[in-house]
Amino acid sequence: MMRVIAGTARRIQLTTPAGMETRPTTDRIKETLFNMIQPRLCDCRFLDLFSGSGAIGIEALSRGADSAVFVEAGDEAVRCIQKNLSNTKLDSMARVMKMDVLAAVRSLADKSEAFDIVFMDPPYGKLWEQKVLEQIKSTPLIHDDTLIIFEASLDTDISYIENLGYQINKIKKYKTNMHVFLTL
Repeated sequence: MMRVIAGTARRIQLTTPAGMETRPTTDRIKETLFNMIQPRLCDCRFLDLFSGSGAIGIEALSRGADSAVFVEAGDEAVRCIQKNLSNTKLDSMARVMKMDVLAAVRSLADKSEAFDIVFMDPPYGKLWEQKVLEQIKSTPLIHDDTLIIFEASLDTDISYIENLGYQINKIKKYKTNMHVFLTL
């Protein structure tokens, strides 16, 4: 069972979608990730793409993010996110968009919404992170100080990133996956 690790919703259990469609981030990896980004969380606007259960965005809200937008296309996953937001009493700070990530990025950009942290955990091996990075780089969604983080398998080719105009700030490797930290 997953839970919120720290902050206002600490220790509250989270529901996850059944099956292997989503890969819930383990508590240890989540704790490592949030230890690295904690100084940026206070009052930030957080965008959680490919949200799954919503655990990452909920953790961000629990630890001080001002607001979070969750983007997820799957019906069961969206129900999990809504239930988890309700159980953690963080729903007033959140918006859930049930749609394809690229369509959501276009919609958010059309409204000139901007985010301080963008996190994405796309299905591995389908190049979703590259498609999203290509699409968001020239939108109002991100600015020079926006931290972009994506999770990928260890064998993911990330050689294209600097050609897109991003700078890799850090790569944190785990046993089977990694978090890549980028800025424009």
